Amino acid sequence: MPYKLLLSTLLLSLLLTAAGCKEPAHNGAAGQPLPTAEVRVITVAGQAAQRQNEVAGAVESVQRATIAARITGAIEELPVALGSVVKKGALLAKISAGEITARLSQAETQLAQAQRNYEREKRLLEKDASTRETVKSLEDACRVAAAGVREARAMLGYTLITAPFAGIISQKMANAGDLATPGMPLLVLENTEQLQVVAAAPEALALKIRKGDTLPVIVPAAEFSRTGTVTEISPAADTASRTALIKIRIDGTAALRPGQYARVALPGGAGVSTFLVPETALLRFGQMERLFVTQNGTAHLRLVRSGEHREGQVEILAGLNGGEQVVVQGGERLVDGQPLHIVP
Repeated sequence: MPYKLLLSTLLLSLLLTAAGCKEPAHNGAAGQPLPTAEVRVITVAGQAAQRQNEVAGAVESVQRATIAARITGAIEELPVALGSVVKKGALLAKISAGEITARLSQAETQLAQAQRNYEREKRLLEKDASTRETVKSLEDACRVAAAGVREARAMLGYTLITAPFAGIISQKMANAGDLATPGMPLLVLENTEQLQVVAAAPEALALKIRKGDTLPVIVPAAEFSRTGTVTEISPAADTASRTALIKIRIDGTAALRPGQYARVALPGGAGVSTFLVPETALLRFGQMERLFVTQNGTAHLRLVRSGEHREGQVEILAGLNGGEQVVVQGGERLVDGQPLHIVP
């Protein structure tokens, strides 16, 4: 008897516990039906998301020249400053080179002497008082002297450095009084009216890029966001970084400056099927993301996983199917199973 009494007591306890754990119905304790909620919906359509990879780049001028000295001498004049706007052919620097002037004078004197000797021997040849070999030798001496004059004049021309194109002085590495040597950079001249973005693309992605393709370009500092056209692609990848250099021409660059940091979106492979819905449709509850879909005039709660947010839209990566109707307005107080009235 005690054993049967104990068994009956345990069974009774289990029944009472199960009854106490039963969830209340959505209709409430009084059993009243849920009110009909007015909502707005959209029908979603799936699309293949294109994975993109961003790489860092820099804004550069299409026309850019490093102005360097070609002779040794003290810099007499440097009539430009940082930011100076210069025209093509404008004087950028003047280098003192007295020895070149002296060399030119010496070369001109030697040419004049060689010409006199040649003319004299030529007249003597007409009187059979000289030989053709002598005249020919003096003629060659005239040519050598004339070449010396041209060389000295060219060297003298290197003392005046002029702008190869119109632009702005973006860097100044020397000052008047400094000693210039061949190859020594003095200035950097850039044409800021034509700009491009230079970036290094991973070799796998560079193979998918062709000359003439358009790529999105963002310059955060200038709040600049546009597409540019690929004008150059390096045919070989760098062995150290495994990247290939690409150049992208951009328009509407009045707010940009050479050297600014830029981001370039490179095309990748096709991703999973995704859906775009307004951000108002996505509801957050703790770490969960959810939304409501409509089926047979009622609301059904759906847990989803979101992706990128852009321009008021959110990308839904999982939890939706194509053709479903998603509640985009009026879903804040909805309950699973609540009847709906869809308004336009």
